[in-house]
Amino acid sequence: MALPNGTAAPAPAAETEPSVELTSLPPVVGINFGNSYASIAVFTKEGLAECIANEDGERQIACAVSFHGEEMYIGNQAKHQLVKNAQNTITGFRNLLGKKFSEVPQSTINLSAAVIQHPDLADTPAYKVRVLQPSPSPLPPSNLTSGKNTPAFTTPAASNLPTPRSEPIPVERYITPSEATTIFLRSLVSSAEAFLGKKVKDAVITVPSWFSPSQRTALNNALRNTGVNVLQLLDEAGAAAATTTSESWGSTLSPDRTQLVIDVGASSTSLHVLSIRSGLSYTLASHTLPSTGGDTIDSRLISHFSSEFTKKTKTPLSLSDNDPSSKRAEAKLRLALEHTKRTISASPGAATCSVESLKDGIDFTSSINRMRFDLVSRPIYTAISSGIQTLLSSTPLDAHDIDEIAYIGGSTSLPGLDEHIILNGGFREDVETPFTRGVVVGGGVGDPTTILARGCAVQAHLISTILDAELRAAFAEGSSAREVKATTRTVGVLLPNSQAGELGGTWIPVVHKETTLPARRNVRFDVEVAESNAVAVEVWEVSEGIRIEKVKPPKVVYSDDEGADPEEEEEEEEIEVKHKTITKETLLGVVQLETKLGVKAKGKGADGGKTTTTIDVQFIISVDAGLSVSVKEFGAGGAEGSLSV
Repeated sequence: MALPNGTAAPAPAAETEPSVELTSLPPVVGINFGNSYASIAVFTKEGLAECIANEDGERQIACAVSFHGEEMYIGNQAKHQLVKNAQNTITGFRNLLGKKFSEVPQSTINLSAAVIQHPDLADTPAYKVRVLQPSPSPLPPSNLTSGKNTPAFTTPAASNLPTPRSEPIPVERYITPSEATTIFLRSLVSSAEAFLGKKVKDAVITVPSWFSPSQRTALNNALRNTGVNVLQLLDEAGAAAATTTSESWGSTLSPDRTQLVIDVGASSTSLHVLSIRSGLSYTLASHTLPSTGGDTIDSRLISHFSSEFTKKTKTPLSLSDNDPSSKRAEAKLRLALEHTKRTISASPGAATCSVESLKDGIDFTSSINRMRFDLVSRPIYTAISSGIQTLLSSTPLDAHDIDEIAYIGGSTSLPGLDEHIILNGGFREDVETPFTRGVVVGGGVGDPTTILARGCAVQAHLISTILDAELRAAFAEGSSAREVKATTRTVGVLLPNSQAGELGGTWIPVVHKETTLPARRNVRFDVEVAESNAVAVEVWEVSEGIRIEKVKPPKVVYSDDEGADPEEEEEEEEIEVKHKTITKETLLGVVQLETKLGVKAKGKGADGGKTTTTIDVQFIISVDAGLSVSVKEFGAGGAEGSLSV
């Protein structure tokens, strides 16, 4: 469950591929609302959060609204209107929510309807579109009667006014970003209601971490205008945590790990470092890269194919050209590139880009292999990798501390991006990614296009089950219960042993650093009992770091036929090898037990004659960082000890 600040608890355990019984689905949904695409998910009774399709069979729904005559198109149908009806097609409205017109960047590139100042609302952005207004209704029959309360005439009363037109009238309409958002979200809710077979009552929707309070309020109001109660505006990092802490995400992953979340959207990239501790997550740092995302990759690919089109056909095609035919060609290429990128993500072979009548009636077909694709996209890959380094430099963490990388957004399905980040980010070789587990594409557990929606669905279900009104109100927007504390160092037990390395004993971590408070942790392990039947357990607070060691790479041994010239041999550069370190900081206390249930090993081996017992250690850390430690010998009648700090 994700707390208001992004802390999350695990989703219920899920069966593999359960059947969905529609009659049992709760009337709550999770919505991932991006600037370019959105998705919607529901939580099933089997414990699965599933991303559902709309009436057109789309799970990734384009955030677009288009007006054509008397018709209004929403989603991917509206996006296709960008080719011939761009001036009446609205896109990119999410990022304008809650902003004044004076705050809208003038450099914003928009292929759809232009953003202008609303003529009636001060300092309010709006989209100007032309629509066909339905013709006026016919005039009512005459009030004259011929008796028995029946009209004498069935025709309209005489009038000096001209006869109303019977055809729709073209008018100009101004749509604010809030109105466009409400129209779009209402279509998502309608799709969910068609799937559930009942009215949707509650919803959780994603919100970017960089949204201002006024933008959060505008998003909250837009969803409420659809008739749905907003349970929570969930930060994207919290939505990701709600999915990646579930058992279905990765049962083999450690419950205590540090996770890097890379969310590559269409218009920007968001980076988050989360500490996941026994299913709860805590946001350590966040960083946003504006103007770096899927649209940037598309723009570079469009430049690549435009140059190829010009070279092949001798017909000029430039993105900087304001010619309407060039703008339509750009819109056609952007639509075609969706298929090209999906093919590159799913197949190691080449992908095609085919557009009918790209410009001046000339068809265009080309192909691009993965190597060339990555070469074109490399500047974006490098920008994201540099952003990761900037993010990590703002924390005490090193790339070596990252245990898992989670990808969000369709562009993160590109294998070249994953390879570039791993090779240039300084991560460990065994760092977990959806690519190493093979769960990136196909709508499964690791599909980066569904993670946020499924996380919101999990959150919506869990909040809806909370009966306590005060606790439930803590998730609402504007609640004061948003501050969560976390530990700054790892606390654990040390079993003293002069033969056991630098720490002087066997170290067992119990509560890791960056664990949200309050926290309760239990560990169980075997210990050797002294002749006096005594067991001593030291409680320490430790600091963790990274030690860098420079080593020379192994020398290449040549065969007799490949003998190297000694004069041409160059001294090989040393490489850096990182090791995790633990340093004792503060001794918090010692708990000593006189054991009663020890077991003596028989035989003449190394362990022969030694007595061992099993003990349970429980740490409880309160919100104000008070520590309570209890140590108990496992088994009925065992010895007990405690410590409070």
